[in-house]
Amino acid sequence: MNNTDLVYEQSRCVAHEIRNHLSICEIYTQIIKRNLEQEGVEVKSVDNALNCISKSIKIMCNSLLDLKSLNNLSPKRCDIKSILEEGIKLSKVYIHDKDIQIKCNIKSTSDVYIDENKFLACIVNIIKNAIEAIDKKGIINVSLEITKKEVHIKISNNGEAISKEKQEEIFEEGYTTKTTGSGLGLHICANNLKAQNGILRLNKSTSEITEFEIILPAV
Repeated sequence: MNNTDLVYEQSRCVAHEIRNHLSICEIYTQIIKRNLEQEGVEVKSVDNALNCISKSIKIMCNSLLDLKSLNNLSPKRCDIKSILEEGIKLSKVYIHDKDIQIKCNIKSTSDVYIDENKFLACIVNIIKNAIEAIDKKGIINVSLEITKKEVHIKISNNGEAISKEKQEEIFEEGYTTKTTGSGLGLHICANNLKAQNGILRLNKSTSEITEFEIILPAV
């Protein structure tokens, strides 16, 4: 077995073990929800947190499957408004102690043909990056525009700008502005969207606004 095969086999084994423990987390999440329902306890924030944990576990499990198969895309017909709102809800956990508002302009919707978990992972990654670009206080805008043939999602923030020299490199593997970053997030997002007939691009990045756009075919 050569080094490449060894790394691949080890990755598959690690992915298998991680998925097993994620399954345990999912089971206990469902147990907690069931026990709360049986006790008649209704706490909206707790219920929302458990739902977010459950959805994040599914996204992680989906990502781990990529280590087992080169073709792990499971597209289906989805309502883009619902998926986008789910992504925004999952992303809010990254705000922590910052004073950041996420403003939405989502007035209409359309069906799209996407892999729900991979698409959600892209939305969460882009909004997480926007949160991290803002020092303490700022605004993130998420808008959805529908044309006859396309869905346009724009995610912008008023945080630190990406330098002009780096704007051409942000989707390349290994590029990062963070001291602890892997440089894989936007690269993976761009590739996953491309596999779903989508486009991820940086429209602009100035001292006032940084705006990313996702374009998908409307169904």
